Amino acid sequence: MASEQLKTVLEFVGRADLGTLTLQERRALMGSAGAPPPEGTQVDPVDANGVPAEWVIAAGVTGERVVLHFHGGAYHLGSPARLRGLLALLSAAAQARVLSAGYRLAPEHPFPAAVEDALTAYRWLIAGGTHARQVVISGDSSGGGLALAALVALRDAGDPLPGAAVVISPWTDLDLSGESLCSRAAVDVMLTPDGAREAADWYLAGQDARHPYASPLYADLRGLPPVLIQAGDAEILRDDSLRFAAAARAAGVDVTLEIWAEMPHVWHAFAGLLPEADEAVERIGRWLREDRPPGDGA
Repeated sequence: MASEQLKTVLEFVGRADLGTLTLQERRALMGSAGAPPPEGTQVDPVDANGVPAEWVIAAGVTGERVVLHFHGGAYHLGSPARLRGLLALLSAAAQARVLSAGYRLAPEHPFPAAVEDALTAYRWLIAGGTHARQVVISGDSSGGGLALAALVALRDAGDPLPGAAVVISPWTDLDLSGESLCSRAAVDVMLTPDGAREAADWYLAGQDARHPYASPLYADLRGLPPVLIQAGDAEILRDDSLRFAAAARAAGVDVTLEIWAEMPHVWHAFAGLLPEADEAVERIGRWLREDRPPGDGA
């Protein structure tokens, strides 16, 4: 049974209607800073070879593991600053330094600009001396899809792959063919089918929705590292996670899939307010610490 706090969160989120706002108004709203990180968190902006990024490191974290995270926002919204609070909690839970990377946004910079920036940020990290097996590539929503697409692109290019991937409510199918796009539309307070179609059109700009670097659901997934997927049962993108997990397992990938009952899209953003969000972040930390120890497979 969901917590009492969930009702309050859903009521708060349900008041927003981004569909009535212009693109610039949406960006102004979504680009503002989110929840502040806990006291003692280190936040340091960096230039990752032209990609704007920032280190988010929880107090006391000194290990070698790095989580490279890509923010959500349907490829046309969002920024690293928006996630500082959540990523600081993730840093503490995983005992890892987090590099939160930005990327060029659609419609001004359509596909494959975001993928190119994701690869640039990863290669900058490796060139700086971080061992690939110490890196966890992660993302939420479109950033989750971007993280998975980057894995495929890195494998195809022959780059050393990170040790693991963690994705939250990932958007893996820009063709929007999942059954949950309709079956969960009435309960999803965060996303709408029309909004997803608009965002996909902006990002793709006429290119193939099933290109493997745009929609990793349709990629050859062989050889990818272990993946943890967390998604809510009350979101239209639920089936993006279910189908990607099935395809990855069929390709021999070690996949841990968690579908959380009654949870909305990227409920992790409410960590500190919603017990299920706190629990999900802690679960990610445990998975990385216990199942993916530093240097595993190096």
